[in-house]
Amino acid sequence: MSESLNPTLTNRVRQMLRPDVTRTLLARRVVAGGLVVLAGVAALRPDPGDQRSDVVVATHDLSPGTALSTADIKLEKRSATTVPDGAQTGIEALVGATLAGPARRGEVLTDARVLGSRLAGLSAGPDARVVPLHLTDAAVLDLIRPGDIVDVTGAADADNNAKPTLVASDAIVVLVSPKQKAAGAGDDRVVLVALPAAAAHSLAAATLVQTVTLTIH
Repeated sequence: MSESLNPTLTNRVRQMLRPDVTRTLLARRVVAGGLVVLAGVAALRPDPGDQRSDVVVATHDLSPGTALSTADIKLEKRSATTVPDGAQTGIEALVGATLAGPARRGEVLTDARVLGSRLAGLSAGPDARVVPLHLTDAAVLDLIRPGDIVDVTGAADADNNAKPTLVASDAIVVLVSPKQKAAGAGDDRVVLVALPAAAAHSLAAATLVQTVTLTIH
C-alpha cells in the first residue's frame, strides 16, 4: 500500500514518458475539425470559371482599315481581372466594323479599336464608307488629324508621263495610325478616310492601280 501511495522516482519518470492518451485524442479531434472546416470553405469557394468572361479577340494579325469578318474574330474566355475596359463581348456587333489600328493575334478588341459606320456617317453622310490609304509620302501622316478635310490625288508617274489626277475630294480623315515603336518594324501606317459610298468604292478601286497622296483643305 505504501509503495502505491509513494511511487518511486523511477515510476514517476515512467509515468511522465508514457503517452497521454487524452491529449492524443484531443489533438486528433482538432485536426479532424480543421479538415472539416477546410472542406466546407472549399465547397463554398466560387468556381474559377465564374470569374471568367467571353470577349472578342483577333484570330490572326490584322491591319488597320480591315473590315472585320467572322474569320477575323472569335469569342474567347479571359480572366475578368485582365479584361480591359470597353472589351467587346459579341461578334455580331463587330462584323463589318473597321479596325482603327493594327491588332495582334489574340488581342482583345475594345470599343476604341474599331470604327462603326455611325462614326463616319456623322460627317460623311449616312451611307459613308471608310477607306484605308497608304500614302506615297508618309510624312503627310504627321501633319493631318482626325476631322481634317482632304483631297486624294493620284501620284504622278514620270515613267509614263502621267500627271497627278484628282481621285476623290472632300474626304474626311477618320484616323491616322500611329508610328510603330518596335525596332525593325516596317512603315505600314495608313490613314482612314470617310466618303459617301460611291466615292469610297471608286477610291478603293483606284488605289489598287496607283499610289496616292493627300492635299489638305
